Amino acid sequence: MEATPRRTPPHVAAPTATRLGWIGVGVMGRSMVGRLLDAGFSLTLFSRRRESAAALLDRGAAWAASPREVAAASDVVFTMVGHPDDVRTVVLGPEGALAGLAPGGILVDHTTSAPELAEEIATTASGRDTWALDAPVSGGDKGAREGTLTVMAGGDAVAREAVARCWQATAGTVVACGGPGAGQRTKIANQITIASGMIGMCEALLYAHRAGLDLETTLRAIAPGAAGSWSLTNLAPRILRGDFAPGFLVEHFVKDMRIAIEECRRMQLELPGLALAEALYARMLTQGEGRLGTQALVLALAQQSQVEWPAAPSPQSA
Repeated sequence: MEATPRRTPPHVAAPTATRLGWIGVGVMGRSMVGRLLDAGFSLTLFSRRRESAAALLDRGAAWAASPREVAAASDVVFTMVGHPDDVRTVVLGPEGALAGLAPGGILVDHTTSAPELAEEIATTASGRDTWALDAPVSGGDKGAREGTLTVMAGGDAVAREAVARCWQATAGTVVACGGPGAGQRTKIANQITIASGMIGMCEALLYAHRAGLDLETTLRAIAPGAAGSWSLTNLAPRILRGDFAPGFLVEHFVKDMRIAIEECRRMQLELPGLALAEALYARMLTQGEGRLGTQALVLALAQQSQVEWPAAPSPQSA
């Protein structure tokens, strides 16, 4: 019987010794790249708009003309883009990262994407003698800036351990969730949890406002108890300041919820809370509010009840 060929071991990442690549420098990616630069890693970047990477290039990061060129210059490549179609293009396309990654290289996808696509990427990577991890994150823009993100990792343990030094710079918690696709499925559970919670938080603030309560006092009263949540602690104060700039974009949250709904449809699960949240946020998309932060749901709910919310969106929210 013919022996199964042994794969090239994954490159073990270490500052100054490892060439990192990064594809996608949006709200989250920009801060994560900055922390990797602070940790001593060299990085090559690609994004749809070069100007979005200007500050990172000024700090010494290099620029590549395509995801394939990023991978050709890197031992480990991270992707953090918008939608599953974007992931497919920048990873599996003819100019995608896997086309340029050398044997033993690692592809880490931080995008919240479809589990089946993560499985396809892992299979394709294995066939090219490379490694792939699906590793969506949670913690928002604050977690990205402070390096306290939670990474939900799916894929081979040996590849996960090889990038541990990178995650020390960007994450506070890394959870091994299982094989390929398990990271994405765990992130779906995360987004389902958040979806109904965002409705509850925004409805509570709207009720408190209409009832004539002082909103800051209300937050002080309810946040430490059973009603407490990450959203209540981090997003409710932004709402009170009129800050609707995105820590996480409405349009990306809608994308995540639609991935979750498609998963549930395949599993014959009915999740009415998720369906309601998706419908409310989808309405915001049709009203041109997709580039606001998810906390802007309070404005949509106020408008629905014909209540004037006391804090209008700040200029940076537009």
